[in-house]
Amino acid sequence: MKREFLTKEEVLSDPRYGTYPGARDLKEKLQRGILILDKPKGPTSHQTTAWVKDILDLDKAGHSGTLDPKTSGVLLVALKKSTKTMPVLKGLDKEYVATMTLHDEASDDILEETLQKFRGKIKQVPPKKSAVRREERTREVYKLKVVDRRDSNVILRIKCEAGTYVRKLIHDMGEEMGCKAHMKELRRTAVGPFGEEESVKLQDIKDSYVFYEDGKSREIEEYVLPVEVVADLSKAVVVKDTAVESVCNGAPLGVGGIAKLEKGIEGGDVVSLLSGKGELVALGEAEMSSEDMYESNEGKAASLVNVIMERGTYPKGWK
Repeated sequence: MKREFLTKEEVLSDPRYGTYPGARDLKEKLQRGILILDKPKGPTSHQTTAWVKDILDLDKAGHSGTLDPKTSGVLLVALKKSTKTMPVLKGLDKEYVATMTLHDEASDDILEETLQKFRGKIKQVPPKKSAVRREERTREVYKLKVVDRRDSNVILRIKCEAGTYVRKLIHDMGEEMGCKAHMKELRRTAVGPFGEEESVKLQDIKDSYVFYEDGKSREIEEYVLPVEVVADLSKAVVVKDTAVESVCNGAPLGVGGIAKLEKGIEGGDVVSLLSGKGELVALGEAEMSSEDMYESNEGKAASLVNVIMERGTYPKGWK
């Protein structure tokens, strides 16, 4: 779907400052990059992220959407300054392939009737071992279908809202069918638009980084995505060069600092504040709608959530 922008002022970004995301070298990418990792079974998500830090010789990295040790699949790992984009990454929908084992007989018709009841908005109480408070909450299941069935083992494809516990979902479906069930196996196949076909294994990251340092390959550069992929996950506002440094110093974005903005922004939305070169300057919270930003000559357009760009990348626009 094509993104539509409203232009407040036609301005060109000064080539002397900043860097187009596609022109960054590996050192710069590692400062503000994201990996789509294929987490193996066995280690925790925390341990897996720690290994990424060690392999790439980084002092900071974080993961979005924890996977249990026994679960494999897509794990987003944000490097260095990219960890500040977690407010966007953590809210992405998830997709899974799960094996549900039934404890007693249940016909295909009963199974389908049960799946239908668990599509849409459901109530869940997080399991005892979860890291969050055990209070009932609402989550949405967008897709829940049978891929294959072999006697008591049912393979399911699930797409759901962030924060949905698949193990609990399967347990609750078993209770609904009256035969009980448990989750035998789980693999996460996608986080938001990032699918397993794009993911990379730990060993491949290690090998490609060693080859890069030896001057034999630059494949590692393809694995590290620019932090700007986050801008594709939220509405965007393009900031004038003269306002970038102000934002980097923690000032809210005023409407006078906007060059153009995406249609469809509503007050309260998390928005990506971009430079004229497409660099992610900060994440902000919209204080007004797109229409108001476009039509207003003064006022606060967005407050800041997290600043990603370093101070001094662009010159001050004030005396």
